[in-house]
Amino acid sequence: MLVYQVERRVFDEEYISSRLLHKKDRTPKTVGQRVADQFRCSSGRAKSVVLSLLPILSWLPSYPVKEYLLGDVVSGLSTGVMQLPQGLAYALLAAVPPVYGLYSSFYPVLLYTFFGTSRHISIGTFAVISLMIGGVAVREAPDSMFPLNGTNVTGFDVDARDARRVQVAVALTTLVGLIQLFLGVLRFGFVAIYLTEPLVRGFTTAAAVHVCVSQLKYFFGVKTKRFSGPLSVVYSLIAVFKDITSTNITTLIVGLVCVVFLYGVKEINERFKKKLPIPIPGEIIVVIVSTGVSYGMSLSENYQVDIVGNIPAGLQPPTVPDFSILPNLVADAVAIAVVGFSMGISLAKIFALKYGYSVDGNQELIALGLCNFVSSFFQTFAITCSMSRSLVQESTGGKTQIAGLLSSLLVLLVIVAIGFVFRPLPQTVLAAIIMVNLLGMFKQVRDIPALWRTSKIELTIWVVAFVASVLLGLDFGLLVAIGFALLTVIYRTQSPRSVILGQISDTGLYCDADEYEEAAECSGIKIFHSNSSIYFANCDLYVNSLKQKTGVDPTRLLAERKSQRKHAKTRSGDKKDSSQSPAQKKSTVAKLDMELGVAHEVLDEAEKQVDVLSNGQVAEAQAESDSEEARFLQPLCSVHSIILDFTPVNFMDSVGAKAIKAVIKEYAAIDVRVVLAGCSRTLLSDLRTLQFFNEPVTPDIVFPTIHDAVLHCKQRGGARLSSPAVQ
Repeated sequence: MLVYQVERRVFDEEYISSRLLHKKDRTPKTVGQRVADQFRCSSGRAKSVVLSLLPILSWLPSYPVKEYLLGDVVSGLSTGVMQLPQGLAYALLAAVPPVYGLYSSFYPVLLYTFFGTSRHISIGTFAVISLMIGGVAVREAPDSMFPLNGTNVTGFDVDARDARRVQVAVALTTLVGLIQLFLGVLRFGFVAIYLTEPLVRGFTTAAAVHVCVSQLKYFFGVKTKRFSGPLSVVYSLIAVFKDITSTNITTLIVGLVCVVFLYGVKEINERFKKKLPIPIPGEIIVVIVSTGVSYGMSLSENYQVDIVGNIPAGLQPPTVPDFSILPNLVADAVAIAVVGFSMGISLAKIFALKYGYSVDGNQELIALGLCNFVSSFFQTFAITCSMSRSLVQESTGGKTQIAGLLSSLLVLLVIVAIGFVFRPLPQTVLAAIIMVNLLGMFKQVRDIPALWRTSKIELTIWVVAFVASVLLGLDFGLLVAIGFALLTVIYRTQSPRSVILGQISDTGLYCDADEYEEAAECSGIKIFHSNSSIYFANCDLYVNSLKQKTGVDPTRLLAERKSQRKHAKTRSGDKKDSSQSPAQKKSTVAKLDMELGVAHEVLDEAEKQVDVLSNGQVAEAQAESDSEEARFLQPLCSVHSIILDFTPVNFMDSVGAKAIKAVIKEYAAIDVRVVLAGCSRTLLSDLRTLQFFNEPVTPDIVFPTIHDAVLHCKQRGGARLSSPAVQ
């Protein structure tokens, strides 16, 4: 058994700061020196900057070809065959023609290979981000803006509408990239911490509902407009069910067959993932087979099945986005930038932890910003990492972003050479691919019972994020969810758990006296513990809880003391003309004591007068007066010391410091000493800055541990502890 024993004096802050600890002598740097240090250049500093901006240079020169290349090739091809159908499908979510999904699956993936720090995530199109872009595109370019001119046919110009929506999506992507770059350069990689896991999971589950509802019209083959904004899910469902009688049966059958097949393949891949060398590429199989069937049976001409249509061969020349519409897109761009980064960094950290390397949140922001900003000049929409593709890239043996590079080259091959092959592809197949890929997000509903058992507050965050995002739309829903999550933080600081601590016998340990049998309160000492910092929002609650838990309220006791003095003066005046016997006087005093129900303190000298009786019996009157004084020599309160455990206090503002000083003075008025224990050096430095330590508050009331404070208080209250009143 390991035992330690330390014998030392009781430390207080005055002794520690004057004799035990001495700060190192440091000459503070001037502003000019600090600026010069930041801009000083050396070969080592230059190398560090280049490696941080281009992480590929840190691992590519030492790339183990024999160990990694085969796995990266297999992983790249497997991920690439998923990129193709998902790129086409998620373009529908973004409300742009399918070929722009292929562009978004090439340029950003290529750029991330050079600038990203994660070796395993798969960058490209993602359902949630695509849906958020689609909502903005539909809002800025609704069908009603593009009526057909010169005809009596009701409808709209599809080509003009799509061209405008592409402009909106591209401009939005440019702004998203700029925001991410700006945050990355300013080292704002921590912004993702405000999107807690329950919030993200509730939000993505709601996004899955939006995505699924938006694909119903393609799945059933009905013609309905696309809605955006609050209650868009409700309006979309109403529109689909109103036209459900016009369902295209052929479209529905093709979609159902694809869903069943894809779900079966996904289950097989999941169940036999340890036995299969690579996952079965169900999506690319469905795309190839359905394209062949559609072409052979002429589904578009004979059965009016909506197809992908024209896919232009080759890459688009770079063009400058339409910056005139940027002011309308700022709020949406911020939401997409933060959500996209949070998705990417959370998955990157999971893989980094699993494989023992580190990812830089700030560099990830810069990488995503460059991917979005540069790629937007080549007609792409905003991207982030995809969980399903990342899992495939990792499970098929991918070791580095060489796998991502190969998958982008496969997409390039399709764009340049064989894109036209997918023209007959039915849109209902893309809808089926999207719906099946949402299964993982819908399974997040299982979080609800788990959170119910572990944390009701986190469950509330999950539910609020889900409900708000479903009903208000993803943009407003995200704002509501973040606001609510921050309110829960305030709520937790506003309602901390406060307890009175007791000592475990023969130890220096102190625990909740109400919860543990072994924890016994120290006689005459109350140790108050509240697990929160003290600042303007909760200092009043802290003080009220202190008075309630300790049972010592200075205001009430001072009022009772005033009442005692009043009774004492009345009694002293009555005795001048009183002829009561000593027994009657004792009875009266005892009755008064019982009525007050509290202990008493020594009266002022003006009240301690010797009553001279009219018969001249001065000695007898003096004896009776001394007897009554003895009754009032009891302390006003049995508690002589209160220890405030500041171990959980991380910070204190000026309002909190004033509140604590007021408490110390208030208790001193009733002869109860308040001391502090467990203050960190940072907190003590803050208190000195706030000028906390001046009369009557001095550093000698601060102790490094609760046990130091208890020993000090016991020594101070020894005389009172031995008195009959306290015992």
